[in-house]
Amino acid sequence: MSTLLLIEQTLNGLQFGVMLFLMAAGLTLIFGVMGLINLAHGSLYMVGAFAAAAVAAATGSFILALIGSLIAAALAGVIVEMTVIRRLYDRDHLDQVLATFALILIFSEGTRWVFGSFPLFLDKPAWLSGTVMLPFGIEYSLYRLTIIGIGLVVAAGLFWMIARTRIGIQIRAGENDREMIGALGVNISRLYTLVFALGAALAGFAGALIGAIQSVQVGMGEPVLILAFVVIVIGGIGSIKGALVGAILVGLTDTLGRLLLPQVFGLFMEPSAATSVGSSLSSMSIYILMAGVLLFKPSGLFGGGH
Repeated sequence: MSTLLLIEQTLNGLQFGVMLFLMAAGLTLIFGVMGLINLAHGSLYMVGAFAAAAVAAATGSFILALIGSLIAAALAGVIVEMTVIRRLYDRDHLDQVLATFALILIFSEGTRWVFGSFPLFLDKPAWLSGTVMLPFGIEYSLYRLTIIGIGLVVAAGLFWMIARTRIGIQIRAGENDREMIGALGVNISRLYTLVFALGAALAGFAGALIGAIQSVQVGMGEPVLILAFVVIVIGGIGSIKGALVGAILVGLTDTLGRLLLPQVFGLFMEPSAATSVGSSLSSMSIYILMAGVLLFKPSGLFGGGH
């Protein structure tokens, strides 16, 4: 295995981790502030991807497609929060799970009804196609590098919002003592709607970005949602810092595990058996990582803080 391949796969893992962060950041905000288990978060990821594909097909503009994904996912989030989620805040987690699972089915069938069952494709713009030459002669996809940059900028923006703005103070206070901030005059319902819309917009934006790498299809959000839950468990529920660190760890573990484990087992097994065992273990690696973190840090790496 060459060093260039290892570096390229490390960058792929970082890109995958950044995409997971966009999903997990919204999910951890919603759970941290509202105490809500939202299984429909992956459906908002799908909504953003389909909205981006539709806008790009209608206008030919990738920028407008990204803006459309943000608006569509945020609007879907607001509608869902005001019509369904608002009734679940005082219910137990089983009710939340059942209701948001029902939303997955509604979103899936609604999307299939509007767009059909066949996958859509979102083309990368010409100015983001091709590769870029990195130090040490590494040639890497410009689009994937752009995703990494966008994700890090979004992370910095979220850190700034949570730490430095009035709405960030309200979000942190709402996580710790929602009754108190309500008594101080903060409109809890409006705060919850805003947080849910922000989380939905981040999920939709992630769906739009990844839609130019893979096909846009019904049900694409559920596998990513599972990984996003793994991320927030590893990082710590309610922590944006934890979501970023956890997402990068999961992205690197998954990507490098698929590359390295078959080769490690190939040192003392037949190639076909090594490939089979290595591939099986690589798919389990992120869950092994989660178990290892929880063994030493039951609340996650950064549980309890933003």
